[in-house]
Amino acid sequence: MGNALGMATGLSSRAAPRPAARRGPVPRNRSARRRLRTKRRTFFGRHPVLTGSFVVLLLFLPVWISLGSALTNPSLGISASARIAEWSRDHGAGGLVTWVENLYYSHHAPPVGGSPAAKDIPGRSHGRGGSAKNTSARVRAGGLPLPAALAPFPAAALPGEGKWVPAGTSVRGLAGVYTTFMRPDAIHTSVVDGVAWMDPRLLSLRLYSGNYIPGGGPYKYNTPLPAAGEANLVAAFNGGFRLGDSQAGYYTDGVTVKPLVTGAASVVIYKNGTATVGAWGTEVKMTSDVVAVRQELRLLVDDGKMAAGLAANEKAQWGDVLGNSVYVSRSGLGVTRTGALVYVGGPGLDAVDLARLLLRAGAVRAMELDINSEWVNFATFDPTAGGLASLANAQDLLPAADMSGAYRYFASYWQRDFFTLSTRAQPVA
Repeated sequence: MGNALGMATGLSSRAAPRPAARRGPVPRNRSARRRLRTKRRTFFGRHPVLTGSFVVLLLFLPVWISLGSALTNPSLGISASARIAEWSRDHGAGGLVTWVENLYYSHHAPPVGGSPAAKDIPGRSHGRGGSAKNTSARVRAGGLPLPAALAPFPAAALPGEGKWVPAGTSVRGLAGVYTTFMRPDAIHTSVVDGVAWMDPRLLSLRLYSGNYIPGGGPYKYNTPLPAAGEANLVAAFNGGFRLGDSQAGYYTDGVTVKPLVTGAASVVIYKNGTATVGAWGTEVKMTSDVVAVRQELRLLVDDGKMAAGLAANEKAQWGDVLGNSVYVSRSGLGVTRTGALVYVGGPGLDAVDLARLLLRAGAVRAMELDINSEWVNFATFDPTAGGLASLANAQDLLPAADMSGAYRYFASYWQRDFFTLSTRAQPVA
């Protein structure tokens, strides 16, 4: 029977019986385990650099992912270097970034002497504001008296230097913004900076807040510009430092984003859209009419004079984000004795040059806004009647090669604060 069963199944009666199937993994013998351990030790011993790199990669994998995300985030800047710098500041390396930037700019100061390139001199045609009525009159019905031309610092002035031209959409036949260009001193004669004069009787100032600067939100006026804001927009310009670097506070429409600091330089905006600049707690204070306060460091100009100690680079007063003596793109805002606002912005400026230009533009009190070419911008807009402000009708105060362009005010990804100036339905006294 056994032979019959074997023949039926195709098995020889002399074949060895099959072992029973084992459940679970088959354990390795000691010899195999020793060979595996030896192989591992040999690999790590022969390739210590590769092994160390692999370990570092694993340990810092979350960092690489975060940095990679920052490098694709345009709200952190136009260039890769700007995005890395902003990411580093967000992750506790602000001191290192400041040191590197100071080192770089200290070795890349603007040249002494020379003439500016033609591309660096703003064009003199700034839109239909130039055809506004009474633009040359010293007193304008419904508007502030126009400022006198600015005296250039170098002895030999460039054509058009210091001479005001109207810019942007006119308001009831009057230009609300005038612009010019100036060189910051008689030494760096190839550097060109922009100056703007703004009439708050014709224009209303507003602060737009971003989810990155100041953070939080959404706010009543949140970046970017809504279509309603584009309908009567005449000009826009950059805000200030990140709040961690500002040594000051931020308030907008009933929300205290960061507590306001006594003595801090402050842009203060009121319900009627007028604004001023002053030291918080003395020259400007909180009232029921205040809708926004943007603070930063201390005043550069006060009572018509440059702040004492400005040239000494006192960190306690003006911070450590690029020293006062470092030449870099900077911007500032001031108020004149008549109540007009003046803006200065452009490359190759130290803090003293910025203050000097603001004084020359007529400021009796003035403060620094943001710095670095990625962030400094002033633009005017001149759409056709009934149209919306847009990039198509934008005019930068300086050529876009020197200051990043007006695209920021319309871009959904731009999450840094900025100011706008819009036409008023009626002038204010």
